[in-house]
Amino acid sequence: MAPAVSRPALFNSLLETGIRAVVVLDAAYPRAFSVTQIAWFDHLVVHTEDIAGPPSLHPDVPQRSGELLVRRRLVEDSLTLMRRLRLVELEPDQHAGILYRASGDASGIVEHLQTDYALQLRECAEWLAKEICARTPEAFEALVAERIGRWRIEFQGLDAAPESYP
Repeated sequence: MAPAVSRPALFNSLLETGIRAVVVLDAAYPRAFSVTQIAWFDHLVVHTEDIAGPPSLHPDVPQRSGELLVRRRLVEDSLTLMRRLRLVELEPDQHAGILYRASGDASGIVEHLQTDYALQLRECAEWLAKEICARTPEAFEALVAERIGRWRIEFQGLDAAPESYP
């Protein structure tokens, strides 16, 4: 009997999550964000209808808010991978700690993503970036809390210090 072939996970893999982060960070360039903020964006970019945005890329499944509890670590690891690929840069911030922004190479990669899904992801990321940039950090957090209030509770304790957008 032949040994089972192990296939790498593609759904919510480091690569998929990292590419989503790069697409969102590229759309919001030159702004930089914390891991927790990027974890929010990673969820929001595929569930844009949750905050009155364009049609969501992923289905509205029950208990998807639980994704956020495991997503932060996945996002953090995917950002490490994207840094190795030189698509994301670190920016130390005296008040917010370590922030991440798209590198100069990110746009070239994002522009080459041409599948239907990738094009929709880019549209959702551009919409999300406009929403983020059009609001103060507090107003954006209030929107998230209003639309998906359970997130605030689930994210408490993940980062001790309050965060702000640079």
